[in-house]
Amino acid sequence: MSLPGVLIERISRIIDVSDGGKRRKTRFSPTPSLGFAAKMRLSIFAVILALFCHPLAAADYDLVVYGGTSAGITAAVQAKRMGKSVIVVCPDKHLGGLSSGGLGFTDTGNKAVIGGLAREFYHRIWQHYQDNSSWKWQARTDYGNRGQGTPAIDGEQRTMWIFEPHAAERVFEDFVRENQIPVHRDEWLDRTRGVTKEAGQIKSIRMLSGKSYTGRMFIDATYEGDLMAAAGVEFHVGREGQSVFGEKWAGVQTGVVHHRHNFSVLKQKVSPYVVPGDPKSGLLPRISPRPPGEYGQGDDRVQAYCYRMCLTDHPENRVPFPKPDGYDAGQYELLLRVFNAGWRETFDKFDPIPNRKTDSNNHGPMSTDNIGFNYDYPEATYERRREILKEHETYQKGWLYFIANDPRVPADVQSAMQRWGLARDEFQDNGNWPHQIYVRESRRMRGKFVMTENELLKKRPTPESVGMGSYSIDSHNVQRYVTPEGHVENEGDVGVSTGGPYEVAFGALVPQKTQCANLLVPVCVSSSHIAYGSIRMEPVFMILGQSAATAAALAIDGKLAVQDVPYAELRKRLLADKQILEMPPTQPAKKVNSPGKK
Repeated sequence: MSLPGVLIERISRIIDVSDGGKRRKTRFSPTPSLGFAAKMRLSIFAVILALFCHPLAAADYDLVVYGGTSAGITAAVQAKRMGKSVIVVCPDKHLGGLSSGGLGFTDTGNKAVIGGLAREFYHRIWQHYQDNSSWKWQARTDYGNRGQGTPAIDGEQRTMWIFEPHAAERVFEDFVRENQIPVHRDEWLDRTRGVTKEAGQIKSIRMLSGKSYTGRMFIDATYEGDLMAAAGVEFHVGREGQSVFGEKWAGVQTGVVHHRHNFSVLKQKVSPYVVPGDPKSGLLPRISPRPPGEYGQGDDRVQAYCYRMCLTDHPENRVPFPKPDGYDAGQYELLLRVFNAGWRETFDKFDPIPNRKTDSNNHGPMSTDNIGFNYDYPEATYERRREILKEHETYQKGWLYFIANDPRVPADVQSAMQRWGLARDEFQDNGNWPHQIYVRESRRMRGKFVMTENELLKKRPTPESVGMGSYSIDSHNVQRYVTPEGHVENEGDVGVSTGGPYEVAFGALVPQKTQCANLLVPVCVSSSHIAYGSIRMEPVFMILGQSAATAAALAIDGKLAVQDVPYAELRKRLLADKQILEMPPTQPAKKVNSPGKK
């Protein structure tokens, strides 16, 4: 029996049908004894059920958001508040991306330019920590401003910027629950054949599970830009050379030191060879034999990733660092040489968050960043990406285990590390390890407008602002190589102040119209490598997610391509929803000191 026939058979047991003006409950049997009108009504009803209930049938929405990142959730909330039907479809099992994945020491820059749903998120974090029950391992009165340029709590503004991973995830879950937004998790886009386009617009997307979703507008809120790429939108991976956009800080940065993440900050030079000073003995692990390239030259390399670990020194909540499968102490021989050269800043980026926990980030010549092992991640298959993620997890867990247990590690460093461990009450379904790696950069769209260093430094005006950023231009190291003098060095580290907040152009969120007319991209935005070093902060992603959804809703109302949404109308709605689009004339832009390498 066909699917409609099966459905007819089942629903006929309880449905009322009308035949000859008399109402009666009838068990349907496809025989001539049932009136034609009743049969037709049942058939139509069955077909409707078949279309909407079949597990592989397409679900139809005004807006389909692919990606459960912070940008994806703010986009979905904004669309729903504007009266649109919306669904979040994502590979993620946990909502919020990196904001709930360990990055709790927020990269704020100038908080005055964080408005709209982003500010609402940080207000809800503040509300969470007003409850004394949220302070299990630490008294609320013992936690306050923790220095490093970023106060944890703005009491007058009723916002809090530093938080535990589970607190952030709770806020994102509240957002979707309160707004009744359906979320389909663990759904992976078929990147080869899963995007159906007609007349330059996406009509539907299909997952590897077979589920399809049709929509009038789409948002790619992933860190990787998978929907954007599968839709045939132009993008770039790697670093542009200085000449491409006329950027001073573009391309290879050999000889440049902005932070304490280079070997040149050590008291002595470090040999890259197995036998110090002997090239014939071979290179130590995690040093590239590939030449670094010429200063200012573009390349295909990507800045390093890491997991933002949530650690604790509270004995009741501390899990000793586990020895990872595949652990190889030989991978950390270079780290021993760093210690022996006098490095003692291992714990300088164990940034404190509530309840005696940390947001622990990379710091130093050889830290949690797995330099050089992610170049193929942006365009890799799902299988290859899983391999890369596993390699990063093994490296980073091994880094912790090595420092805490290898007898060759200096005693003062080792005893300090042994105080710490994974937080037992975080990431409980993933062995207390973050579920989201820090994808600092992946694909970047080449859209209607390209944000560059020149806009961030205010050398050129930015058209049609849809939000603001203010964090410093910040890129992590890209490669570890051997210098001509025979020493080891890192390259790619950049930290340049933007000289105050800057605007982000609407054109950076949309593809070129000829490539796709109903897609917006608030994460893998159209920008250069250098500009993305600042734009890539989580509050900015939330801001741009909201603005992208606003434009999508207005495009639907006006039956327009997203590129044709009148900016005056978009601006009016964004301001009404408390987005900050420029610095007030009475508040001059101020130089913002970075709270630390992010």
